[in-house]
Amino acid sequence: MNILLVGSGGREHALAWKIAQSEHCDTLYCAPGNAGIAACATCVDIKDTDIDGLIAFAKDNAIDLVVVGPEAPLVAGLADALARENIRVFGPSQNAAQLEGSKAFMKDLCAKYAIPTAAYGTFSDADDAIAFIKKNGAPIVVKADGLAAGKGVIIAETKDDAIAAVHDMLSGNAFGESGHRVVIEEFMDGEELSFFALTDGKSILPLTSAQDHKRVFDGDKGPNTGGMGAYSPAHMMTPKLHDAIMETIIRPTVDGMKAEGCPFKGVLYAGIMLVGGTPKLLEYNIRFGDPECQPIMMRLESDLVDILTAVADETLENIIHQVRWSSQTALCVVMAAKGYPGSYPKNTPIGSLEQADAVDGTKTFHAGTAQDTDGQLVSVGGRVLGVTALGQTTEDAQAKAYTAVDTIDWPDGFCRRDIGWRAIKAQKAA
Repeated sequence: MNILLVGSGGREHALAWKIAQSEHCDTLYCAPGNAGIAACATCVDIKDTDIDGLIAFAKDNAIDLVVVGPEAPLVAGLADALARENIRVFGPSQNAAQLEGSKAFMKDLCAKYAIPTAAYGTFSDADDAIAFIKKNGAPIVVKADGLAAGKGVIIAETKDDAIAAVHDMLSGNAFGESGHRVVIEEFMDGEELSFFALTDGKSILPLTSAQDHKRVFDGDKGPNTGGMGAYSPAHMMTPKLHDAIMETIIRPTVDGMKAEGCPFKGVLYAGIMLVGGTPKLLEYNIRFGDPECQPIMMRLESDLVDILTAVADETLENIIHQVRWSSQTALCVVMAAKGYPGSYPKNTPIGSLEQADAVDGTKTFHAGTAQDTDGQLVSVGGRVLGVTALGQTTEDAQAKAYTAVDTIDWPDGFCRRDIGWRAIKAQKAA
């Protein structure tokens, strides 16, 4: 098969790395890719939102499968455009992509199909939103309705903070068009995990769980980011919890989307909050997480192309019982540019990645990297590397990952030093 992967981040590097291992993959292209992806795919200079350019490339290069990594092209209708050209695609339609593209759509679906989630209101008018905040008090959560690169969620500790967030979003100052409507939710106190499942619109293949670390500093301090690290599986996952998530959240979502006339085909990434042991849906993403994808791909032992093709062809039922996972834990440490998630320098040199990958059981995935005119690897983004390790326990995987991190020569980078801490604490207490 000739395969085109769309995207340029750490998630896409992990997908490219796994797709390239498939016996079905003859040629792998990535648009636009990055310096790390270039080692396992031919990178082509087409932006992931250039739908016409991607369609033309797929037709000119006899692409058999397009795998869409990020959410923005899906929300923009890339899967629909490919389907109109009879090009097989892994990723949901534009209508189905509203599960991530509109938080109001997702919350309304939950309300209609009795999917457990936080109480909420949706507002375009600031006065109405402020009245809701004053009635419900703080802490309270304010979310931009549209896509905001993982940063459109404000957990307001006071009513004044929430009101300021509403004004900032609805004015367009914070997130532009994405914030012209806001969803305001009750604050749910508990422990968070990520749950991943694939569906072809009918059958469901539960994948695995993960737990990511959103805040920028150790001990879960500081502002939210796109993710500073993750590990898989999540330490609190049990067969009972797995079944509860499938029965009360994932299955009703798949059935509800089908009933709404927009069946979902692709990956459902459910952010779950455990409230008193009961799983409640925080939000849906319509793509693999970043950095969760990196440890998930490290643990997957089956052929990824078989799985993605079955979703695209609506034959998932045939392979559900064939998918195999490593029983080990995988852990990813994100190395980011100093200053992230605020302003940060770009084009800073990075060295010694070969030594990092030489650490047993580790793989460094590239996110915001490029090569300069001299062939030097440089940083071009906020989150730049995802140093990922496989170990017998979370503690073992963590030790390997940080050993690899410490070999990397990047004075302008930083990372959290406690990825996986909740799992390690729980395992020591057991």
